[in-house]
Amino acid sequence: MSGYNDIIKKGIWTENPVFIQLLGMCPLLAVTTSAENGFAMGVASTFVLICANIVVSLVRDFIPSKVRIPCYIVIIASFVTITDLVMAGYFFQLHKSLGLFIPLIVVNCMILGRSEGFASKNNLGRSIVDGVSVGLGFTLALVILGGVRELLGNGSIFGASILGDSYMPLIVMILPPGAFIALGFIIAFFNKIENK
Repeated sequence: MSGYNDIIKKGIWTENPVFIQLLGMCPLLAVTTSAENGFAMGVASTFVLICANIVVSLVRDFIPSKVRIPCYIVIIASFVTITDLVMAGYFFQLHKSLGLFIPLIVVNCMILGRSEGFASKNNLGRSIVDGVSVGLGFTLALVILGGVRELLGNGSIFGASILGDSYMPLIVMILPPGAFIALGFIIAFFNKIENK
């Protein structure tokens, strides 16, 4: 069990894909104008990551080493297509607000990296735990960044007004520069906690 605890701790905290490894920056910076968008992208990415880890772990011994990366991309693309169609059918407004960034999950280096670096070398149980923990770490980062940007840019979190009508929003926080500013401060805070 301690091996699983290490995987969970690494995925969520000590090797967080965003705050430590700086992976998946494209969707992180683009869609986190609100906590809801961050959560939706995080859940979509987590689903793809878990499913890709499962399949890669199961078929790792059957894939020739020369074609493993293209095979992993096809596996990931299959689950991204499922995610895209389900979101378009059942969560249309979220699908519309996330737009092009759902199909771009295919090229998210975090997911391909976990397939190549972990699932292809570990058994099914460890690969599932890795997918869940890294996905939770990624989702946590997206929600934190989206929450900070939404709070400072609109005075709300998950659409609920927090700072009231008298709050003067910092419009820059919901614009692209706001993503970089907020991410920089969050990473600095994260590093300060880690270095204590």
